[in-house]
Formats: sequence, structure tokens, C-alpha cells
Amino acid sequence: MCNNGDAGGTERQFAVMTDALSHGQFRLQTGCLQRRGGFFDNLPDIQEFPLGGSFVSWQSQRSRAALARYLRHEKLSVAHSFDFYTNLMLLPVARLAGIPVRIGSMRQLGDRLSPAQTKALTWVLRWFSDRIVCNSRAAASRLIDLGIPAHKPVVIPNALPAECFLPAQPAQARTGKTLRIGLVARMSEKVKNHPALLRAAAILLKDFPELEIVLAGDGRLRPELEKMANDLGISASVHFLGERRDIPAVLASLDISVLTSFSESLPNAILEAMAAGLPVVSTRVGGSPEVVRDGETGFLVDSGNDAQLVEALRALLQNESLRKQFGAQGRDAARAQFGIASVQKQYEDLYTATLREKCGPAAVRRPERVRAGSVR
Repeated sequence: MCNNGDAGGTERQFAVMTDALSHGQFRLQTGCLQRRGGFFDNLPDIQEFPLGGSFVSWQSQRSRAALARYLRHEKLSVAHSFDFYTNLMLLPVARLAGIPVRIGSMRQLGDRLSPAQTKALTWVLRWFSDRIVCNSRAAASRLIDLGIPAHKPVVIPNALPAECFLPAQPAQARTGKTLRIGLVARMSEKVKNHPALLRAAAILLKDFPELEIVLAGDGRLRPELEKMANDLGISASVHFLGERRDIPAVLASLDISVLTSFSESLPNAILEAMAAGLPVVSTRVGGSPEVVRDGETGFLVDSGNDAQLVEALRALLQNESLRKQFGAQGRDAARAQFGIASVQKQYEDLYTATLREKCGPAAVRRPERVRAGSVR
């Protein structure tokens, strides 16, 4: 179960894993809090349980009752919440409905939650979950620091579907000696730190006049970023693409992928760039060091250190062979660690093992498919 299908890394992973798991040993049902967003395009039967704007609203109480009835009616064996809001919604209701296995998720570091949200999340995960899927070791460590029993967090990384590794037609044609640095991220949160790349570009353009900056993503901060590019005098070299669903084509247009975030758990942007054979420059935050091998598949820089960012990008811009070397090594690493088949098996093994632990070996029936519900 997930919150909604809007553009975002968590939403993308929900869609990817729903598709993969629906072809596996478990019979999958899906639910959400808001039936909206492009990542639900292939889920016409997803069930909606709206909160009505608050967890204490009359609508939320009705939705809890409806969700409990649905879980009982479908005779689900596993209930899996996929993000913050569905952790709070699904896990207590699933326990009330008698669902044997309840699995939560931690797909962020929690540093952007308020104290009240952190307290609520910790309480629900501690008392209502059997296991908690974390997409990075950094996220798992955060839960343990919050007092979650050490046996509950299970690290399963984000998955890359096979199409991420296929050649794609570039979204932007190349001209002359153009070099492109790209950042794929929503422009709705300042944590993504787009300004750092714009400031770095203003410096690098003095030595690399053919440089272009590509920003894929949209949100409320876009006008502010467009103004910043104009104020820096680099607007002619910065391309705002808006929200894109053809990310492989966007990545095929780039020479370097960059992530300047202040906080991340396991960023899809890095994984997809590596799968596309791009060298990566990323801030050293959260789970990013678990993905980027500094000096092998890209460079890691300290968050907020513009000088390090500029020098890392400069090193790649002036060395084509290094870009190719990092890109090839990154693609191999991404295929080995984050391929969809491997990640799907980790999810299925988790569901199976937890079912056997809670209900005994007979709980996992084969070849008949066990019913699993995923709620984010």
C-alpha cells in the first residue's frame, strides 16, 4: 500500500515492485490513500482508503473500518506498507484485522520528519510491525537509533527494471562539443539542493563554455531556480525539462549525473544513472556511499561544499576516458546489486520467512500463490 502515485522515487519503486511481485509466487493486492499520479497508470484496480486530510478525521475512521473489512475479505497473509503515511494507516489496521505478517518500510532517513511524526512512526513500527524494509543501511541504522529492535529492520535496496540497462534514444540531440551535466529530482523540496549545481555551473562555464545543465523534474521551487539561473547569467546554458517519464532518454543525453541533496536514503537517481552507464557525482549523505564507489564509479563530495562539487565535476569534464571508465564500472555494479530479479527474490524470501516464523511451514503454500497486500 502506498500514499499516492505522484512522481517520486518511492512512488517509482512501488510501481516497479508491484509489477515484479505480481508475476511471482505471491498473489498481490494493492491499496493507496489517494488514487492519483502517473505511477498508478498500470494499476486500474488499486483500492483507495482516503484519510480525508487527517488521521483523526471522520473520513479516516471510515477508511480504517473499510480497510479492515477489505483485509479480512481478501484473506491476506502479508500486509506491507510502503511509506510514512501507510505505515501509520496499514500496520495497526492489519493487526486489528488479524493479518499474520505485517511489514513496514523506511525509505528515508527520518531527518525531515517533525518530532511528533518521528514519535508516531517509531511507536507504530515498534509495536505493529514484524519486519521493516529499509532501502539502505543508513535508514536501518536510523531506526535502531530510535529504539526499534535490531531484528526488525531488513535492508532490501531499490530495484532497477531491465529497461534501465537498455540503450535509449537521447531526449536531446548532441551538437558539436557539448558536454551535459544532469540532475533528476523533484523541485518541491529544498533538500534536493538544486542551487548547489547552479552555483557550480556558473564557475565551470568559464572554463567549459560548451557546458549545458539539464534539470529534469518539476515543483513549486522551479520559478525560484529559474530566477537564480538568470541572476547568475547562465540561463542560456540551463535546460528545465519539467517532469519527465522518459528518464532513460534523458540520461542518454548526459555525460555526467549529479546529486546535490542534503539528505537521501537510497536515491533512485543515482541507480538509474549508473544503469545508463554515467559517472556520478553525489553528496556523501545517507545511503549514497553505499552505492557510489568513490574513485571507481564516481565521486563523493561533502554536502554543502561547493568547492568539492566544482572540482569533482571539473575532473570528469576534462577527462573523457575517466567518464567512460566510471560509467562502465557503475553499470556493472548496478546490474549486480540492484537488478530487479535479485530484489524481487529478497522481497519474496522476506515474506516467506516471516510467514513461516509466525505461522509455521504450512503457511506458505506452493504452487498455489499466497495472497499478499502491499499498502504504501
